[in-house]
Amino acid sequence: MTLKLVGYIDLPANVKPGGFDHAAVHRAAARVYVAHTCNDALDVIDCASKRYLRSLPKLTGVAGALVSDERNLVFTSNRGENTVGILSPDDESRIAKVNVGVRPNGLAYDPTRNLLLAANAGDPAIANSFTVSIVDVESIALLASIPVPGRTRWAIFDAVSEVFFVNISDPAQIVLIESRNPTRVARVFDIPATGPHGLDLDAASRRLFCACDAGQLITLDASSGKILNTSALSGKPDVIFFNAMLRHLYVAVGDPGVIDVFDTTTMQRAEIIPTKNGAHTIAFDAARNTVYAFLPETHRAMILIDQ
Repeated sequence: MTLKLVGYIDLPANVKPGGFDHAAVHRAAARVYVAHTCNDALDVIDCASKRYLRSLPKLTGVAGALVSDERNLVFTSNRGENTVGILSPDDESRIAKVNVGVRPNGLAYDPTRNLLLAANAGDPAIANSFTVSIVDVESIALLASIPVPGRTRWAIFDAVSEVFFVNISDPAQIVLIESRNPTRVARVFDIPATGPHGLDLDAASRRLFCACDAGQLITLDASSGKILNTSALSGKPDVIFFNAMLRHLYVAVGDPGVIDVFDTTTMQRAEIIPTKNGAHTIAFDAARNTVYAFLPETHRAMILIDQ
């Protein structure tokens, strides 16, 4: 067994129907920040004591959280108000907001250039609303709005190539935006499975892991886009995280409620860990090899240690 259940953390009760979305870990502060979407709040968990600390309110429809240890920042995508939030773990009460595109979701950040990318899910009823927004964090201002061919999903930044990778649901693609020229789509990688969703990078081997709604995990070369491997998943995935130290990939599947764990050396599935139905989002604390799975029905977080 890799992931071992060691406990649960009670989080605030759901104010309205729904649950959680994306989460991220700030290593220096030893905190998990998770989007409690149905509460319009960011819940904060202490990684060391493994307990709930507080919630940061007034983030309407918050869909994502991203952290930068390099710049000591936390970012939120606030899908219900078309903004991104910027705050410091040292003063969580002060949140600056920037207007971006329609229904921001995925976030990625270049700490060298201090640029935040917001992947906007858009609205089919609104013309030209499938976009990516580029925010200058220092000036707290929108720099560019880049049209993309369809609804965005998750996004990541690769410091080696200085490129943002953004999943597009339909057409099934990953679009590449260069951080040094963040005004257009520079390249496109076609994905041979419907609904690219979760996305992460093995920087050492230069491999992208793309989890798709079709129940497939696609591994591709991050430089060329060449497809290297295809693996079956337990169902429709959402969030994925790569553990570089243990060479494990964690894939959250909300239905039937499991985490698929892959050995990325062989790309074989090592095990399937039961969670609960609807648990489509996880967080990964690399410093402690800990995975948190968020359970919407009971508003709790499962704590799993990778051994």
